[in-house]
Amino acid sequence: MNEVLGLADVSVVRGRKDLLTDINWQVKEGERWVVLGPNGAGKTTLLQIAGARMHPTRGLAGVLGEVLGAVDVFELRPRIGLSSASLANHIPEQENVLNVVLTASYGMTGRWREAYEKLDERRAFTLLHDWGMSTMINRPFSTLSEGERKRVQIARALMTDPELLLLDEPGAGLDLAGREDLVARLSELAADEESPAMVLVTHHLEEIPPGFTHVLLMREGGIVAAGPIEDTLTEENLSETFNMPLSLRAEGGRFSAVAKR
Repeated sequence: MNEVLGLADVSVVRGRKDLLTDINWQVKEGERWVVLGPNGAGKTTLLQIAGARMHPTRGLAGVLGEVLGAVDVFELRPRIGLSSASLANHIPEQENVLNVVLTASYGMTGRWREAYEKLDERRAFTLLHDWGMSTMINRPFSTLSEGERKRVQIARALMTDPELLLLDEPGAGLDLAGREDLVARLSELAADEESPAMVLVTHHLEEIPPGFTHVLLMREGGIVAAGPIEDTLTEENLSETFNMPLSLRAEGGRFSAVAKR
């Protein structure tokens, strides 16, 4: 399998704070990764590197066969699907749902004077249908529930038929029903052989969709463990990641953990 993401000794420093330290990580075609760790572990910073939204302070970051710092990131970014809260914050409140997805074709977050082909419109509508949002294409994005917004964002991330799909805490802010619906849909996406390599960031084990193949455990800007999920997501590694003794439960491809008593 070809490598879609390769980080070698990557560090990110802001002021006197190390956000990432000596990260070595590879993602290959067909792999579905979960990046798991507590708040402040560096997960979102790692995803910004992977999404060509940030350059490392030190080390080499290879994304889709290109090296950050030696490539035009504006040509690289359309090959990467990204769903994140920071990106959603740039979507105009009154932009309708169809345009939120459609404008991903130009790497924009709001429609202006650009023209789109009927093929683009059909693809946007199909993606919204696949994610259960086809009846809301004319609704302003700001009027959607949190779960509906997350589904629209993922449809948008898939609009350009990306080679790498990055999902930054897609379950954040969802209630139980919304989370379970999203997990089921992401599990279906992961099972599709035509889907791109995927990286999902979370700090909740319950949000890991069945079918995800690998896990990267992070703490304080570094890697605790990385590898196939069945070998790497252990009580020992999880306890080290969250700095407390944890009891891990796995059932039907789903995971949960509680503190040991």
